[in-house]
Amino acid sequence: MANDTINVMLRTAWLALLMWTPMMAGTLPFDAGALMKIARVSDPQISPDGKLVAFVAQTVDFAGNTRPEQIYVVPAGGGTPRQITTEGSTNQRPRWSPDSQLMAFTSNRSGTAQVWVMKPDGTAARQVTRLATEAAGVVFSPDGKKLLFTSAVYPDCPDDACNEKRLEAEKANKVKARSYTELLYRHWTEWQGARRSHLLAVNLDGTGIKDLTPGNRDVPPFSLGGMDGYAVSPDSAEVCYMMNADPAPATSTNSDLFTVPTAGGEAKKISVSPGADASPLYSPDGKWIAFRSQERAGYESDRWRLMVLERATGTIHELSDTLDRPVEGFAWAPDSGRIFFTSEDRGRRAIRIIAVTGGGAQVIASGRGSISDVQLSSDGKTMIYSEQSGSSPAEIYRVSSAGGAPEPLTRLNSELLGQYSLAPYEEFWVDAADGAKIHSFLLKPPGYDASKKYPVVFLIHGGPEDAWGEEWSYRWNAQVFAGAGYVVVMPNPRGSSGYGQKFTEDIGADWGGKAYDDIMAVADHVAQLAYVDGGRMAAAGGSYGGYMIDWMLGHTQRFRALVSHAGVYDLRSMAGATEELWFPIWEFHGMPWDSAEIYEKWSPSNFVKNFKTPTLVITGELDFRVPYTQSLQLFTALKMQGVPAKLVVFPDEGHWVLKPQNSAYWYQTVLDWLGEWTRSAPPKPAN
Repeated sequence: MANDTINVMLRTAWLALLMWTPMMAGTLPFDAGALMKIARVSDPQISPDGKLVAFVAQTVDFAGNTRPEQIYVVPAGGGTPRQITTEGSTNQRPRWSPDSQLMAFTSNRSGTAQVWVMKPDGTAARQVTRLATEAAGVVFSPDGKKLLFTSAVYPDCPDDACNEKRLEAEKANKVKARSYTELLYRHWTEWQGARRSHLLAVNLDGTGIKDLTPGNRDVPPFSLGGMDGYAVSPDSAEVCYMMNADPAPATSTNSDLFTVPTAGGEAKKISVSPGADASPLYSPDGKWIAFRSQERAGYESDRWRLMVLERATGTIHELSDTLDRPVEGFAWAPDSGRIFFTSEDRGRRAIRIIAVTGGGAQVIASGRGSISDVQLSSDGKTMIYSEQSGSSPAEIYRVSSAGGAPEPLTRLNSELLGQYSLAPYEEFWVDAADGAKIHSFLLKPPGYDASKKYPVVFLIHGGPEDAWGEEWSYRWNAQVFAGAGYVVVMPNPRGSSGYGQKFTEDIGADWGGKAYDDIMAVADHVAQLAYVDGGRMAAAGGSYGGYMIDWMLGHTQRFRALVSHAGVYDLRSMAGATEELWFPIWEFHGMPWDSAEIYEKWSPSNFVKNFKTPTLVITGELDFRVPYTQSLQLFTALKMQGVPAKLVVFPDEGHWVLKPQNSAYWYQTVLDWLGEWTRSAPPKPAN
């Protein structure tokens, strides 16, 4: 693409995004019921001929307690989106053939998740795989002859017949005991079994299935940041994939990049960082592989850097060395000379562009919201992306190199949201105790009246190396809390991402220190606002946010009520029961027997005698990240101290509450608890 054409496109996108403002049209307060009606748009894919954009829309079947997913297409030049799949409850991962005549996807319409292909209008759907171990993460090879995908196979099985026999024997076995001799024996919500996720290739007609990554290691379909964990070279001869081959995966973040012929053969390791290497993507001319990399071993929140590897020489160099922000998604320009990428900055996600030879990264699209899923058509005439904000769920947009403002390609939620009062996020900065600048978002309730005083709920984010942003959320939706009548405050204290790597790392071995002081500085500021009732403040948080709630219990009584979801209560027992051991090792400089003083200093369990604030405790029995016994210990401590408390345990949920009916129950329970303690004025002090 010529430079002048791309620059016109980028200037118009940048100007239009700056002028974007959310609408507040309807009058109904937004609630969890409305949240369940939203169509969740994701995974936009522009066809190689630039004519169509395929995407996935997930809806909620509340009665069935499921989230069906269907595939849609919309003209890239604008038009009405059209649903092209109807069979099955899970149709996802639309990927175009190089001639734009076919679309590969995965579907459970045959009873199990398999690879299918269909025409762009949804007709002539044909099942490609019939594997006992099912399939996920499909991509087309650039020559259109093969499909690559992942499947959880038994590593020692030579074919699907063997896999099927092993699966049947496993199901028939009446002994369900699990036995392990190595760590990382469970992860997220699943116990480690005998199967491993491998990358497989199959001919378009379903023949010639080949396991490209044999062995006892997993190849994930996605890497961190939502990008694929593998890619095929433009000549279709080679595939590059990420895999953690470390012999001790429970203590290692060191995923590396490997290449292997698409016909099968010996794999070659091509990356060298002791930290994670992920998200490989070949340049259109085949000369480069771009990827994201972390420099330090064992640190999952290290800055993600944008790297390029020159295939002819194997030379690797960093492109984002002057950018003190993490690189997230990225895409190649059609001329292979530049890379578009998104990065988080002070609560928002912008598009930047940088030359493959290095130099400064230029911001070319930035506004009130957050942008992701950036793609360019193969002729460079169209750029598409997803955009969302705190008052608008994700929709798909396009901008043309011919000029003009970005245009929405999807408006799947406009009619629904038009009924509700959705206020825009506001923001403010305060000075922390040590002079650091702390950023927060704030949301006022619908029908806001400046002459009234409102109760406040602080939402504390998890991570801790994460952040609240101008983004739509389904698990902690600020609009739902505002719709219940609260001023919602979302602070980004020390540890938050998007404010520079030092700011992020300032929470290391200091979980209850500067971050707590930062939140208290925000609370001091909010309590003095004219429309806030400083005596009716509450706070809620999950994961690290739950830890901070537990820490607050022992260090302040300024909040009328607290909500601790999946909170870390006792650091010693947490370190012994969580699965990703690299996390406590990095955060607290070793295991408890290595750094006993750090664990003791920052464990909320050591301050039980100070607990006085009414607290709702929520957990999921399938949570292996912060095991549910952390919440049980907290609830026991609260009740033994005579503190008003309530425990809610979801036996079928993990770290997040995802099932629709559980989610609705979660919102209702949290809001009932907050309302019970904040609906009235604070008691007057005794004389």
